[in-house]
Amino acid sequence: MKNLIINTFLIITLLSCNSQKENEIKVENKPKYVVTKEEGRLWIKSNQLFKPVFMLKIDSSTQNLAKFQLGKMLYYEKGLSKNSNISCNSCHNLEKFGVDNEPTSPGTDGVRGGRNSPTSLNAHLHFAQFWDGRAKTVELQAQRPILNPIEMGCPSQSFVIEKVQSNPKYAGLFLKAFPNQLMDYEKLTSTIGYFERFLNTPSRFDKFLANDFEALNEKEKLGLKIYIETGCQSCHNGIALGGSMYETFGKYDNYQKHTTSKKIDNGMFDLTKNENDRFKFKVPSLRNITETYPYFHDGSVTNINEAVKIMAKIQLNKELSESQIEAIVAFLGTLKGEIPEYAKLKNKNS
Repeated sequence: MKNLIINTFLIITLLSCNSQKENEIKVENKPKYVVTKEEGRLWIKSNQLFKPVFMLKIDSSTQNLAKFQLGKMLYYEKGLSKNSNISCNSCHNLEKFGVDNEPTSPGTDGVRGGRNSPTSLNAHLHFAQFWDGRAKTVELQAQRPILNPIEMGCPSQSFVIEKVQSNPKYAGLFLKAFPNQLMDYEKLTSTIGYFERFLNTPSRFDKFLANDFEALNEKEKLGLKIYIETGCQSCHNGIALGGSMYETFGKYDNYQKHTTSKKIDNGMFDLTKNENDRFKFKVPSLRNITETYPYFHDGSVTNINEAVKIMAKIQLNKELSESQIEAIVAFLGTLKGEIPEYAKLKNKNS
């Protein structure tokens, strides 16, 4: 962080001075790399709009380690569904960047839900969960799918508790995570949320934000510049490049006309009954967006270039050229991060 502050000051200072080499800036910690004025401005603007994420270290204390281990086991546990055939990971597959790449996901009885399953990676960085924001935290979000009749289908909280208590490995971990406390549904599902709070995926873009100018190539930097100038950052900003506000889908045109959605979804209106919330959804995160297709609340668009084109048109009222779209997509590729090894099922040591 100290180097970041120093180099920010250095770049700002050099941008404002007039020297014989006014087009170049030498970065203090990378003497062999020369940063142009345009790159310096792009870096400064990016740090104003976005924040980097970092891989998190698991708390090794007995109690918190037990919470993590229990949450991870429950995340992958198909026994939490009525028919023991669906887990959290079924729809939010961590080997597929927290999604299942389906327009909508099948539940325990094979019936599909009405909205696309968003990624669980970096989800704890969002200000609310679900497309309509009906849960404020990942802990509260974890409570709902298990009891949802279309999703995991368990008939009651007591049904879930009985299933978990019957398994000695879960009962033992729960006692370590919550010493001298009785198992209840809220505590149990909170461990899933606790596990999800470690699902950060740092990317090349985070390296760029942290002062590595060579982390992005020229086309990717151009894409970032176009992304900002086009106005994409007005909604997709912050640490998650999204997930921090609600917005009407189709501000300048009917979204169904462009997405060819099979049905119209009223968005938050179905929850609030407020006419101002019709067609309003939580803005999704763009982290790992190249991997989390298909796109939009109904998974109606598979191709990311087409998704960018549609968003520019119906949200910003702008027509982008193919080259502009390609550059933006190149930038979006830099948001693909690394899935933590400790989160994967095959990692037996976590």
